[in-house]
Amino acid sequence: MTPTTLTAGAIGQPVRRIEGRQKVTGAARYAVEHPADDVAHAWIVQSTVARGTVGDVDPGPVLALPGVLAVMTHADAPRLQDPDDPELAVLQSPRVAYRGQIVAAVVATSLETAREAARVLEVPIRAEDHDVVLREGHPEAYTPEVVNPSFPAETTTGDIEAGLNDAAVVHDATYRTSPLHNSPMEPHATLAVWDDDGSLTVHDSNQAASTHRAALAQVLGLESGQVRVIARHVGGGFGSKGSARPQLVLAAMLARAVGRPVKLAVTRQQTFAFTGYRTPTIQRVRLGADADGRLLAIDHHALEQTSTLKEFAEQTCVATRMMYAAPNRHTTHDLVALDVPTPSWMRAPGECPGMFALESAMDELAVALGMDPIELRVRNEPEAEPESGRAWSSRNLVACLRDGAQRFGWAERDPTPGTRRDGRWLVGTGVAASTYPAYQQPSSARARALPGGAFVVEIAAADIGTGGRTALTQIAADALQTGLERVTVQIGDSALPRASVAGGSSGTASWGTAVTLACRALRQRLEAHDGDLPPDGLQAEASTDDLLKGREDLARHAFGAQFAEVRVDADTGEVRVPRLLGVFAAGRIINPQTARSQLIGGMTMGLSMALHEASIVDGEFGDFLNHDLAGYHVAAHADVPGVEAHWVQETDEHLNPMGSKGIGEIGIVGTAAAIANAVHHATGIRIRALPIQPDRLVAQL
Repeated sequence: MTPTTLTAGAIGQPVRRIEGRQKVTGAARYAVEHPADDVAHAWIVQSTVARGTVGDVDPGPVLALPGVLAVMTHADAPRLQDPDDPELAVLQSPRVAYRGQIVAAVVATSLETAREAARVLEVPIRAEDHDVVLREGHPEAYTPEVVNPSFPAETTTGDIEAGLNDAAVVHDATYRTSPLHNSPMEPHATLAVWDDDGSLTVHDSNQAASTHRAALAQVLGLESGQVRVIARHVGGGFGSKGSARPQLVLAAMLARAVGRPVKLAVTRQQTFAFTGYRTPTIQRVRLGADADGRLLAIDHHALEQTSTLKEFAEQTCVATRMMYAAPNRHTTHDLVALDVPTPSWMRAPGECPGMFALESAMDELAVALGMDPIELRVRNEPEAEPESGRAWSSRNLVACLRDGAQRFGWAERDPTPGTRRDGRWLVGTGVAASTYPAYQQPSSARARALPGGAFVVEIAAADIGTGGRTALTQIAADALQTGLERVTVQIGDSALPRASVAGGSSGTASWGTAVTLACRALRQRLEAHDGDLPPDGLQAEASTDDLLKGREDLARHAFGAQFAEVRVDADTGEVRVPRLLGVFAAGRIINPQTARSQLIGGMTMGLSMALHEASIVDGEFGDFLNHDLAGYHVAAHADVPGVEAHWVQETDEHLNPMGSKGIGEIGIVGTAAAIANAVHHATGIRIRALPIQPDRLVAQL
C-alpha cells in the first residue's frame, strides 16, 4: 500500500516509509555525504593509556607532509566554555581519563592523508596506574543521589528483612550483564561549515537537532541562533546519538582553525571509546513469597560503573519499583568511578539490564514454588503503581501474557526442565514480562497551508530509521482531515520548531502531540477564512508545554510479554532460538508496518544481548579488546529464523491526542530473560550472566 492511496484516517494504516525510495536508491544523504566546497578531512588521535598526562607534542614533522593543513592538541586548541558534559571539553587539558580519549587531531586535504598523518604523529603520554574493572566489594563504591534521568537512587517501602523472614520461599541470586556498545550502522559523523558572518552550520548524525544545537552553541560561546544543526537522515543511534559527542565539537573547532569546511567521521573502532555504551551491571535480587506465590518482599541492588569525568548512573532497578505488588520493597544503585569512558544511553537504559535480573529471578522463584511462571506474574499484578500509589493510565500486562501464551502454545509445555529432546538438541521454552515508561517531552511544531491545497508541517524531529517521518505524516493528515499525498513533513533541522530527542520511546508521542495541536490550530484558521486562502498561505504554530503541565498525575507505561523457544546442543553448548514471540500493550499503534519492524528489531537486539554481545575489558591495558564488528558479535539473519510481534488493542485517553505509547525500546526489555529462562527449561542449568555462550553451558551439560 502506498501513501498516495490513503485518505483521511491514515493513523492505524500500514503506510510504507515516505523516504523509502530515497534510501534504497542512495538519494538520501547522511551527515558526511553532503557536499561542501574546498572541504578538508579530519582524523582523530587517541590515547594509548587509560590514565595519564599528555606531554609536549611536536607537530612539525606531520605539518611538513604534503596535504596536511593543521595539527591540534591541548596546547593550541581554542579554549571552550565549560560544558555541562565534560566529555565535550575536547583537547582542553593534558589529562587522560580513559584509553581511547581524544588527545590530538589532524586535518588534511584528503581522508587518506589525514589518516596517515594521524598515524605518524607522536603524542607522548606519561602513564599512571589505572582501575578499569567493575567488581563486587570495590572500596570506592558509593550511592549517587539520583539515577537517570532524575529518579532517587534508593527507595524503601516497609521492612524488607521482615518480609523475607516471613516468606515461605526466598530466592537470592546475583545476575551480571556485560558492557554493551550501540554500534549503529552509520557511525557518528559531522560536517562543519563556518559562514563569513561567524555562524556555524553542521550536518551531524544525531537524535536531536535542537538539543545538539544548544550544546554546541554553549560550548563554543555562541548564541543559539548562530548555530544550525541538520540531521535529515540518521543511520541508527540506539541512544548513542541522543546527546552531543566529542566529534561534533572537534569538527567545529578544526573547521574554524583551517578556515574551510571539515568532515570528521568516527571510525567503527573509535565508536567503542567515546560515543557511549551500556554500563556492565552486577545485580543482587532477593524475592520472598508465601506458599501461594504472593510476593512479600522485593529487594534489588545494582552495582554499575561510571567514569572519572562525569557521573552517569543508569536506572537499573527503577522498573522493579513498579512491576509487581509486594508490601516490603527496597531498591538501590551503587556506582564506581573507573578510568573508563562515560557510559550513556543504550536502547532501554535501565529497564533492559534490570528486567533481565528481575525476570530471571521471577522464573527461578516460580520453579522453587512449583508454579507456572505466567501464573506467578498474574498473581502479583498490582492494582496501582506499587511505590508511588498512582493509578495506572492503563496496564494490560496480564492480557499480553494470556494472549502470548495462547499464540505460543504455552499450555502444551512440560514444566519439568530438561525433559524435551530432539536428537542432540535439548529444547525448552521461557517467558518474561517487559515494560517501558510512556514518556512525553516538550516539543513545538508549525503547520502551513499552501495555495493549491498542499500542507507543510515542520518540526525538528529526528528519524533514526524508525519511520518517524512517516508516522508524523499520518498524524498530520488525520489532524488536517486530508490525504497523505497532500502533506509534506519537514524534520531534522534545528532551524525548525524545537523538538525533543528521539529517545526514551517518546518521539512520536511528543512530536505527534505538537503536530496535532499545530494542525488543529491551522484548521481553525482555515475555517475562519472560509476557504479564502491568502496568496502566501496560512500557518499556525503550537507547543506542548501547557498541555504537559496540566496532565493528571498517573503512572503511564507500556507493557509486554516475550516468549522464547531455544535449542541447546548437548555436545557443544551451542544455543539456537528458532522462535521468538512478543505481545505488547502500547496504546494506539500509529503504523502497524513500521511498529512491527520496531518491535521485531528490539527483540532481535535482545536476542543479540542474550547470546552474543559483550565488550571485553582488558584490565592490563584498560581497553575494550573487541572494538569492531569482527570481535563484537551481533545477531545475524541466521540467528533469528522466526520472530513475531503482536499487540493487544489498548485505548488510553490519558496519553496524548493519538492515544499512543512508545514502542522503540520495550521490545528489547524482556527478551534476554525469556531466552535465559528457556535455556534453563531446556537444560536445567541456570545461567545468570550474559551473554549465554557455549563455554558457560558445555561444562555443565
